[in-house]
Amino acid sequence: MAAAGNRAEIIRSLFAAYLANDRASVEAAFAEDFRFSTPYGENIDKPTYFAKCWRDSGWIGRHEIERIMVDGVEAFVTYRCVARDGKSFRNTEFFVFDGDKVSRIDVYFGPSHQDGELVRQDR
Repeated sequence: MAAAGNRAEIIRSLFAAYLANDRASVEAAFAEDFRFSTPYGENIDKPTYFAKCWRDSGWIGRHEIERIMVDGVEAFVTYRCVARDGKSFRNTEFFVFDGDKVSRIDVYFGPSHQDGELVRQDR
């Protein structure tokens, strides 16, 4: 993972680890009391996250990180994920850090973004 204290680089390293299907690096980056939520409201713990949410990343073609904004122990990242089949989606994630470990991620998603316009996503 990235150098201590550089939370934007930790986030970039996490995205690279996801793309490389490097679960060990992602697990190491998460605090033991890690929590994960989406608009569906799960608020799940670390073991449940890896049991329910982790899957092989071979379907991902690339991540396009649009912006990372860090304010102390909190950060937002907005990105576009492009699948190998050409489909894409856009998310914003809110990170909370405990030192250099990620203690919480809240994911916000909605329409995708293409050519400067919002594009409705089917569920």
